[in-house]
Amino acid sequence: MKLPRVSTVVAAAVLAPAVLFPSSASAADAPQPAGVSGPDTASGSAPDAAPGGNGSTGSNGSNGGTEADGQEQRDRAEIQKILADPNTGPGVREAAQKALKGGAAELRHFLTVELAKNRMDDLRVKLSQIMDGGGPAVRAAANKALDNGDAAVLKFFAEDLAAARAEDADRAEIQKILADPNTGPGVREAAQKALKGGAAELRHFLAVELAKNRADDNRVRVSQILATGGREAREGAEKALDGSDTDVAKWLAEGWPAAKASDDRVAVFVALSDKNTGPHVLEAAKKALTGTPADVARFLEELPKLRASDNRVKVSQLTETGGPAVREAAAKAMEGSDADIAKFLAEGWTTARAADEAAANKPADKPADQPAGQQDQGAQQPQGVQPAALTGTTTDTAATTTGTTGTTGATGATTGTLAATGTEGLGWEAGGAGAALAAGAALVALSRRRSAES
Repeated sequence: MKLPRVSTVVAAAVLAPAVLFPSSASAADAPQPAGVSGPDTASGSAPDAAPGGNGSTGSNGSNGGTEADGQEQRDRAEIQKILADPNTGPGVREAAQKALKGGAAELRHFLTVELAKNRMDDLRVKLSQIMDGGGPAVRAAANKALDNGDAAVLKFFAEDLAAARAEDADRAEIQKILADPNTGPGVREAAQKALKGGAAELRHFLAVELAKNRADDNRVRVSQILATGGREAREGAEKALDGSDTDVAKWLAEGWPAAKASDDRVAVFVALSDKNTGPHVLEAAKKALTGTPADVARFLEELPKLRASDNRVKVSQLTETGGPAVREAAAKAMEGSDADIAKFLAEGWTTARAADEAAANKPADKPADQPAGQQDQGAQQPQGVQPAALTGTTTDTAATTTGTTGTTGATGATTGTLAATGTEGLGWEAGGAGAALAAGAALVALSRRRSAES
């Protein structure tokens, strides 16, 4: 009697799952599309709940593992992006490469902890490098940032660096203007004042004051050229001053160089035509005229030195060929400066030459036994002394000496010799030789006179 009841219980137990869970059974038994796997019923895991459903993650944490894997991939990609940035510093780069060799924990620790610290260290290193190579404003801003924490360092790179570099650029531009020898006094004064100020003063000078002061200086410069330049330069300067500031600047840049070159060549020709021009000046002038405008300008700059050299040569000749007073004054001038030499040639030479001529014209003391005829001739002798050119005097003396052996020949020789003390018409190359010839002729005449008297 008990067997039928047991069978009924077993049958109920077998049929219960089919009655209670018909949808699950049918879903498991339904065929699946190719390439899509169904739930892993063997492992006992449950499928993920649909969006908005009430399903929950199983106790084995398989969904948490998927989320962790995704975070690790995102961290790794972020670090690789940091390494690809060329502005990434060496400290950040080293720590990032080390993190990539680790797992999820190392990657997350780098991004949340190490990155900020290493980035600040790199910024401080970079700031120090900028400070070493920067101008005064950059160095001042960098020092200030280093003394005021991480926020100041970040502000330096975000704002202060650009402003400091602009200030240093303005300062360098003004210093360049001051170094230009063509900078006028007005610009120079304003620039020096601006350099004593800060960024605002530097910018104001470059943006406002420079153009105004430069225009004023240009007009002053053209006025000076008008007063001291050659003919073409004066004409161009006068016309430029009647125009605008732009006209003045253009003439200084283009018109004046051409006018000056023309006037300089005229000045060289004037030097060549001067009868007092010496050999050094002559040689240099001819060479300059065959060169460029710069060569001509250089010659005119060196002209005072060349003239001083020629003057010394001339005075040196006078110390050998002049009369006693001329020789003494010339020797004294040679011991002085170039200005002393020039003054002697302009004034002292004439005075010394007059003294020599006066001494030559002074009557000599009459000997007691001198014949009357000779006394008269001796008294009249100074009347024959006349200043003459050295070349002409030498010719007259030689002719007189050859044509007569009497007292008249001696008088002619004396006249020639005394005239040579003035050295009028002294040749640069023949001065010494001419003087020697005159002296020889005088000695011959004197010897014949003594022979006649004996």
